[in-house]
Amino acid sequence: MAAMLDSAMGASAVTMVADRRVFVANTEMKVSFVRAAKVNDILTCVATVLKPGRVISFLEAKITDSDERLIATASSTYLIRERPE
Repeated sequence: MAAMLDSAMGASAVTMVADRRVFVANTEMKVSFVRAAKVNDILTCVATVLKPGRVISFLEAKITDSDERLIATASSTYLIRERPE
């Protein structure tokens, strides 16, 4: 689940850089597991950019199950670096 949270936040971080070509890297992440997910349940992960920045962005994400119960949350800081052509 941590990988799912990280992937969603990383993709969201990239959306906030306009037309710049960048790499983003997770510099720290805190995950809270709220309840166990059931086998074969459909999980949904939604990430939100709390504060976009030119070099550092702050994000959070939540995973819910098919009944919209909270399964896990995460907050993270992403480093944004220019990508060479």
